[in-house]
Amino acid sequence: MDAERDLNRLRPRRRAFFSIMRRGRARPAPPEEPPRAEPRRPRPTLGLVLGGGAARGLAHIGVLNTLAEAGIMPDVIAGTSIGAVVGGCHACGKLEAIETWARRLNRRRLLGLMDVSLAGGLVSGERLARLLVREIGDLDIESLPCTFAAIATELGTGNEVWLTRGGLVPAMRASYALPGVFPPVRIAGRWLVDGALVDPVPVSAARALGARLVIAVNLNTETLGGRGGVVPAFGTDGTEGGEKVRRRQQRASTFRQDRLTRRRLLETQSGVPGLPTVMVEAYSVMQDRISRSRLAGDPPDVLIGPKVGRIGLFDFHRAAETIEAGRIATEAALPDIKAALAALA
Repeated sequence: MDAERDLNRLRPRRRAFFSIMRRGRARPAPPEEPPRAEPRRPRPTLGLVLGGGAARGLAHIGVLNTLAEAGIMPDVIAGTSIGAVVGGCHACGKLEAIETWARRLNRRRLLGLMDVSLAGGLVSGERLARLLVREIGDLDIESLPCTFAAIATELGTGNEVWLTRGGLVPAMRASYALPGVFPPVRIAGRWLVDGALVDPVPVSAARALGARLVIAVNLNTETLGGRGGVVPAFGTDGTEGGEKVRRRQQRASTFRQDRLTRRRLLETQSGVPGLPTVMVEAYSVMQDRISRSRLAGDPPDVLIGPKVGRIGLFDFHRAAETIEAGRIATEAALPDIKAALAALA
């Protein structure tokens, strides 16, 4: 009985002791949950459309550089003519090399690239093709990190051809093969020429290739004095004559024929445009009309229009000025591009 009474007396003390021990023992803090990251909204597939425009197409370099600086990289590139050349160089990582080459161009070097040949065009284009092969190599379109299409036109049928596989350099050549200046290019049994004959700004191609948001660069938005209007009353004032033309023909006989032909490719200073200038300017009028029609039916989400109206179609020696025009136009369009990306995300 005494032992049981002593045990009952000790039990509250034992319970108090162990209670104190439990309170004094530090409990491990619960593990902190890692902060939950907000779900990242996928960026819409971005398509970049680069239009044709001969030397004015060097503005595409400024466009691409500015977009890259803003962290905007296209998933799809569709280009026509010079747009296919610049877009293809960007897709294969050679844009900087082409820009360096373009900035070094002057009239003398430009004339050196013009290998005169009357087989299908005034210029064979072999020297320019060798330059592209040297920089790009034997690269296939399928190996590019983004989807790429060069737009060309099939002779005879007038089909619009999207070159999306095979050799990159042949696709570029076909896309810029301006009729009368460069010979047509034969690819897989089809004779192909400049894609601007059918689609100077190929927005529809970029969308068909998967682009959800399309940014287009149109090099014909700025026209000096207006284009496509009507001159209702016009005619000779009686002062025109053929004396200047006759003097030019006499001086022309002093040059060798091949040298004379090269000079005529760029000659505009004397007031008489060279033969390619006449063809390209007439071609540019047609291209402008086609662009207006196709862009009205399938407009891009954002349109960039570099102010290159004062750049002649053969003024490749004015590369720095043209590239800067592309940069300025793209910087002005960046807020619209970012707003469109945010809206579609």
